[in-house]
Amino acid sequence: MINRTIISQVLGFFLYSLAQVLFFKDMVLFDRGFCYIYIAFLLLLPVELGVLLQMIMGFLVGATIDIFYDSMGMHASACVLIMYLRTYWLNLLTPQGGYDPGAVPVMKLNGWNWFMAYSLPLIFVHHTLLFYIEAGGLQWFGFTLSKVLLSTGFTFLVLLLTQYFFYMPRTR
Repeated sequence: MINRTIISQVLGFFLYSLAQVLFFKDMVLFDRGFCYIYIAFLLLLPVELGVLLQMIMGFLVGATIDIFYDSMGMHASACVLIMYLRTYWLNLLTPQGGYDPGAVPVMKLNGWNWFMAYSLPLIFVHHTLLFYIEAGGLQWFGFTLSKVLLSTGFTFLVLLLTQYFFYMPRTR
C-alpha cells in the first residue's frame, strides 16, 4: 500500500510538472491570468505528511518549475510558503470526525464547499507571493493584484476541472 502511494505521488509530480511546462506555460488569459496547475500536486498531497516533508516537497516542485521558467527561486519560495501554511489550514478545516488515515484532500471525499475553502486561499497566497516577488515590490500594486486575482480564478477553475475528470467517481 505504501509503495502504491509513493508511486502515485511520483507519477503525479511528473504529470503535473510536465503539464505545467509543456501546456500551461504559454496559456495566458487576457494577458494577466496564468494557470499554475503544478500546485495541484502540492495541494493534493496526503493530509498526514509532516510540515518539514511538505516544505521539502514544495521546494523541489517549485525549483523544478523555476528551472523551466528561469525564475530564480520565485516558484520555490511560493511553494514552500503554501506548504508551511497547508498543515495549519487543514487543521482549521478539519471535518467533524477528523481525517481518515491516508486521506487526500480531494473534492470527491470532502465536497465542493470544503474543497473550495481549502484550495482557494492557498492558491491565492501562492499567486500573491509569486507575482509580488516578480513585480519587485508594491509599485505596480493594482496591476499585480489584477494578475493575482485573475490567475487565482484561472488556476482554481482548471483545478476543479482536473478534480472532476480525474478524481470524481465514474457513473455508468
